[in-house]
Amino acid sequence: MSENEPAQMIEGRYRIVRNIAEGGMATVYEAIDERLGRTVAIKVMHTQLAKGPHREQFVERFRREANSAASIANPHIVQVYDTGEFNGLDFLVMEYVHGVNLRHEMNAQGTFSVRETLRVVAETLDGLASAHRAGVVHRDIKLENILINDRGHVQITDFGLAKAASQATLSSTGMLLGTAAYLAPEMIENNQATAQGDLYSVGIMAWEMLTGKVPFDSDNPVTLVFKHVHEDVPSVATVCQGIDPSVAAFIAHLTARQVDARPADGAAAAEELSQLAAKLPLEAWQYRLHAEPIGGDQTDATAAALVGNIAEQAPLTGVPAGAATFEPSVPAFLADDAASNTADTGGAADVNPPAPPVAPTTALDSSMLADASAPHKAQIMAQSGSETQVLPQAGDAFTRALALSDEPDVASNGTGPKKQRSKKPLIIVLVIVLVLAAIGGTAGWWWFAGPGSYWSVPKPDDVACDANAGTECSLAGADWATYESTLKALGIPYKTHKEYSDDVAEGKIVSSSVNKTKAVVNSHISKRANQELTVVVSKGVRMATIPKDILDADSANGKDPLDALKKAGFDNVKHDESKDEYSMDTPQGVALTISPDPGTTAKHNDEVTVTLSKGPMPVTMPNIVGKTQDEMQAALGELKLTANVTEQYDDKVEADQVISASQEAGAQLKWGDSVDVVISKGPEMATIPSGLVGKQESAVTKTLEGLGFEVKTDKVLGGLFGTVRTVKSGDTDLSNGGKIRLRDANGDPTVITLTIV
Repeated sequence: MSENEPAQMIEGRYRIVRNIAEGGMATVYEAIDERLGRTVAIKVMHTQLAKGPHREQFVERFRREANSAASIANPHIVQVYDTGEFNGLDFLVMEYVHGVNLRHEMNAQGTFSVRETLRVVAETLDGLASAHRAGVVHRDIKLENILINDRGHVQITDFGLAKAASQATLSSTGMLLGTAAYLAPEMIENNQATAQGDLYSVGIMAWEMLTGKVPFDSDNPVTLVFKHVHEDVPSVATVCQGIDPSVAAFIAHLTARQVDARPADGAAAAEELSQLAAKLPLEAWQYRLHAEPIGGDQTDATAAALVGNIAEQAPLTGVPAGAATFEPSVPAFLADDAASNTADTGGAADVNPPAPPVAPTTALDSSMLADASAPHKAQIMAQSGSETQVLPQAGDAFTRALALSDEPDVASNGTGPKKQRSKKPLIIVLVIVLVLAAIGGTAGWWWFAGPGSYWSVPKPDDVACDANAGTECSLAGADWATYESTLKALGIPYKTHKEYSDDVAEGKIVSSSVNKTKAVVNSHISKRANQELTVVVSKGVRMATIPKDILDADSANGKDPLDALKKAGFDNVKHDESKDEYSMDTPQGVALTISPDPGTTAKHNDEVTVTLSKGPMPVTMPNIVGKTQDEMQAALGELKLTANVTEQYDDKVEADQVISASQEAGAQLKWGDSVDVVISKGPEMATIPSGLVGKQESAVTKTLEGLGFEVKTDKVLGGLFGTVRTVKSGDTDLSNGGKIRLRDANGDPTVITLTIV
């Protein structure tokens, strides 16, 4: 679609009616939403920007405007309905606002009454309160961005510079975005956009509405920002000498130089204004400093919606009846950052007065305020009266005036004597010398002692800092990859080293320092001393692995498990000696159990519980002599002692009873020890063979003595025949053979008596 060609359809839904305005960034069209049957304003990015080398930056701002406005539901904010891309050009579909912008009314009226001013401020604060609650900071509040619709209500437009409050540090781009005449000091000095910064801009806007001018005015934006940083905004009462002191105090509260001296956000400021309005007397509402309207044509640069016919005004809540109101003048439209106002009256001529030389929405290279180390030619892009401008690094050019509007030289019309006229060149030279000396002195201070002599540590986008808390804003916890990009973009020298951290996630910043001193947001890094920012980046929690062989008593790790865990990197090893256990199989000092299991990888400070072996348990040798073999085995088994059993005949100890043990009763042993035990087989027995009767004495005697018996004879009639008649052992007749003890209880051989006949 040609940027000036009407009657086109976008996405088959939006029918272009007419070209409303040409801006520095986009073209604004009036269109009909065929689906919903309503009039809308469509902003289409210029072809040269969409296809240029900086496409991404412009598209980002374009889309940020849509996202920021769409995230806020408030009648005092111009709504964004839709966004998309058509023929490679990004576009926004916005609310079609019937009305004019506040700059137009300012040019028409010159000044506003207190009632008119506070009504506009109240509705502006209401819109900003919603934005601040949504976490959005506008960053470019000024008269051009305040629309007065046909119902007389404020609608805030142009969220192209808006940014999430949690990401409000501007240093990631190295640019100070905003309008120099309205920039809050912290935006200039610390590159930080806050909700209080929006309130500062509202206060400057109110100051301008009441007095007809901004408190600090200069063609050079650098001079403007210098004043905002180093001078307090003068009380509005210095110009409006009859104004109610409470009104002046409220504006002074909004424009306080220190962030924490202002209201916390739009809601807090709106509440303060509501309390002020309830107590303000009628005559205070009617106060107005009369000033001549500017008149002529007007260039309104930063509105983001179409403005049509305007009707009656809505009253400010709490304003007494009869207080003066203002009626906005003619219809006009407002385009984007560099669009010109034209009348929306069906072809009527443009009746908007010309804009005064106010500072435009400006993008100042932040290094211009903090680094003048290299000379660069100062350039101004898109030099319309209120257009977005980019001022790159200034270097030595910092001392030169940067003209933002072409002002004609004032020629002298005097007709005095030649002598008087001849002094003018000298006066001019003197003035030039004084101005250059002042500028040079300012630049010298800036370069050698002021912001030009150092970098300020920028605030990470992902770290929340409470400006009202009065505490330092640490870099700890910020994502290093993102923050490193910020440092590179700003040219801030840095070095890093990594270390493990139990509290900071991997890849996040643990700490920061400059010259071994803790560095926080806005700490200074001296350029003159060649300082650099030292950043400690977390490697995350140190991990450690439990050795797999830690339960193996034969391994090096198993022989001293506690030392092995320490060497593995574990710092929280729990070993309770009272819970150690005796073990027959595991040597003393070797791990019996470990939790988590061997081979597990865990955080170094995770608890590792170890139970060690105390080795075999000490026991006392029981008295087992005289006990049966079963009783002996039970007694030793209970003490986990091993019995080495041997058996032998014993004439005194009954069979199966313990004769003796290698360890005496009461001896100190330990589990697993062996004890030699002798078990009695009872007395040794021998068998007397049968058939001895009838044999000769000598043969029988020899047989019995050979068995170990003692033989005695009882000869009848002198044993004439020498024949054995009976064989006896005591009263036991063994004539037919038998089994008897070989020895008696005393160990003596058993006596066998032979009867010989």
